[in-house]
Amino acid sequence: MRSESATVSQPISLPLDGLSRWNDIKHFVPMSRESLRQRELSGRFPRRQYLTKRCAVWSNREIHRWFADPVNYRAGSV
Repeated sequence: MRSESATVSQPISLPLDGLSRWNDIKHFVPMSRESLRQRELSGRFPRRQYLTKRCAVWSNREIHRWFADPVNYRAGSV
């Protein structure tokens, strides 16, 4: 029998600073991972950064900029 405190809950909000992986942002982004990738390629979603060959992260500040105006968001040049 699992106790109530042992259940995993979703985060309430995304921190303003720092970096987040896909599992951290997927609860806040209303699209699939592939749709997000397509938007990244076209510059309509923040670009991911790679910490290692397999560890991709997004800037929380850029994601909050996207949240503020997802239709008109354009990623800056890298």
